[in-house]
Amino acid sequence: MSDNITHVTDDTFEQEVLQSKSPVLVDYWAEWCGPCKMIDPLLREVADEQGEKIKIAKLNIDENPSTTNQFKIRGIPTLMIFQDGKVQGMKVGALTKSSLQGFIDETI
Repeated sequence: MSDNITHVTDDTFEQEVLQSKSPVLVDYWAEWCGPCKMIDPLLREVADEQGEKIKIAKLNIDENPSTTNQFKIRGIPTLMIFQDGKVQGMKVGALTKSSLQGFIDETI
């Protein structure tokens, strides 16, 4: 497991994501979601490679309904990039590593 992944909850989302000084990519996921499991290793690789550039956070939608509802998450995996407390970009569904990298590069 990558030490560069931050697990956030309804209680820590404000501090860890919205108040972060650096951009944050939030992965909205669930234990039962196959595509979520598929992209997890890619997120870990990106976290290890780009830890200085962007923070990677994971939010379990089943355990954190307030944040899930606040951002109207309807399908997972949903990836959102936040900067300065605002959503800068969003992708729904599994991505390849190159697509994930492109999403990050074009958003921040």
